[in-house]
Amino acid sequence: MRDTSRAAALNPGLDASGHAPRLTSGVDIVDWRPEDSVFWNQQGRRIANRNLWISIPSLLCGFAVWMMWGIITVQMANAGFPFQPDELFTIAAISGLAGATLRIPASFFIRICGGRNTVWLTTAMLIIPAVLTGIALQDKNTPLWMFQLCALLSGIGGGNFACSMANISTFFPKRLQGTALGLNAGLGNFGVTTMQILVPLVMTVGIFGAVAGEPMLLVKDSASLIGKVAAGTPSYIQNAGFVWLLLLVPLAIVGWFGMNNLLTVSPNIGSTRSALTKVAFFYTLALVIAAVALYLYLPAPHGLGVLAGNGMWLMLVGVMFGTLYGMKLTAVGEMKANLNKQFAIFKNKHTWSMTALYVVTFGSFIGFSMALPLSISVIFGNTHVLDPQTQSWIHAKNPNGPSALMYAWIGPFVGALIRPVGGWIADKVGGSIVTQVISVVLVVASIATGQVMFEAYHSATPEQYFLTFMLLFVLLFAASGIGNGSTFRTVGFVFDQDQRGPALGWTSAVAGYGSFIAPVIIGGQIKAGTPEYAMYGFAAFYALCVVMNWWFYLRKDAYIKNP
Repeated sequence: MRDTSRAAALNPGLDASGHAPRLTSGVDIVDWRPEDSVFWNQQGRRIANRNLWISIPSLLCGFAVWMMWGIITVQMANAGFPFQPDELFTIAAISGLAGATLRIPASFFIRICGGRNTVWLTTAMLIIPAVLTGIALQDKNTPLWMFQLCALLSGIGGGNFACSMANISTFFPKRLQGTALGLNAGLGNFGVTTMQILVPLVMTVGIFGAVAGEPMLLVKDSASLIGKVAAGTPSYIQNAGFVWLLLLVPLAIVGWFGMNNLLTVSPNIGSTRSALTKVAFFYTLALVIAAVALYLYLPAPHGLGVLAGNGMWLMLVGVMFGTLYGMKLTAVGEMKANLNKQFAIFKNKHTWSMTALYVVTFGSFIGFSMALPLSISVIFGNTHVLDPQTQSWIHAKNPNGPSALMYAWIGPFVGALIRPVGGWIADKVGGSIVTQVISVVLVVASIATGQVMFEAYHSATPEQYFLTFMLLFVLLFAASGIGNGSTFRTVGFVFDQDQRGPALGWTSAVAGYGSFIAPVIIGGQIKAGTPEYAMYGFAAFYALCVVMNWWFYLRKDAYIKNP
């Protein structure tokens, strides 16, 4: 007879009868030991992979809804919506700020609300901005504040990254963190590319019939991936919002029935209703704080403008720490104790070093994704001629200008595609050395891109610089994509199981503000006639982080040698 007690002792993944223990209670998993190879091979891998492959398309939709304003605002200009370029940049920036702010509470949801509960609700909530955006785009007379509100709510998609990454990190063993998180983030990031390809295409066809409303005629030439769309062509711009319902509704169903809560990670989530209520409450709190900050920042008549200009940095710090304080102030009982335990990451110096390094990688990726379409339209879609009498630059429509809707998807596509590769390489050679190499590349490429932008913005034929501009931006996206994967590996290496999820969420939250900073800085410098200054500023920050990464993780007496 088989000695089952001895088998169980030799194989911790087995129970006293020599069989794998029962893991689940409904959607809740009560026993989870991914570092135990027997447990992992028998049961863990299958469950982890199922949650990962539901998480990826949910995150893809989150990125798509969050980032869609970078493309929508280009088509709004083509369709004759009565807004200035700086107002359109502002719409995109609002979505960026809201998404980054929502990542702060989302960083802590998994332990207080459960992974399945959190991912399901935050995915289902994307239906709200998708529907409102579709309705708002049906009429050119829709006021600017309505688009700003839609952009604010689109930030729900940005917030979802933090809870998605924190959730997936708990399912996989440390040796697979770089690969698993790279897949989740990298394929999830394809939401940017999916949106940039799909939105221009669906705007050319009335796929929803009378339900979505009538088309409007383009007043400027537009384009999609398959070619030019001439002025005067009917455009169903409202489909940019409605199209996401085709994915979000089935994903909400699959997530509800297919994902799991890990009770070893989230032992005190309470009932499903109470968990969902916590998510909704803290997301609402963060949105209110972001809205107040934007009201102080935006110029009249849509805000007070008291924090305009350099006050932007004060506003960002206020939003971040205001959200943290608001969470701590409103949490009660066990939830408050849980949050206080997770807030311990702020006493860890590696939280701050990894935050800066993640801004270099993901902050660059998401910021450039948001700013690139309008940058192409403004810099290359116009000619730039110096008036010899007034010594001022005259900008007029460039008949040979490239279309942002045809080319803007390429850079984010490359960055998302290569992201899992960065995680895989980092698993093999060490995260910090990969981060160091790509940071140096970002420094050089940013300086070169700034110079090309300067030449193009002071040329009557800017299209001659477009190929060089796009190649440099593809290099920027590729480097930032590889770096995303490498920083995931470093976070998994530096932090223990208790702090890994919150640290991933927090660093991604701060990096998410790149989606606000890049459109504001690049848009402001374009308006001032000096777009190159924006890229030179980014290069200076990257150079600073090269030194920081070396000091913390690569020098001889580094705090943690990696490698």
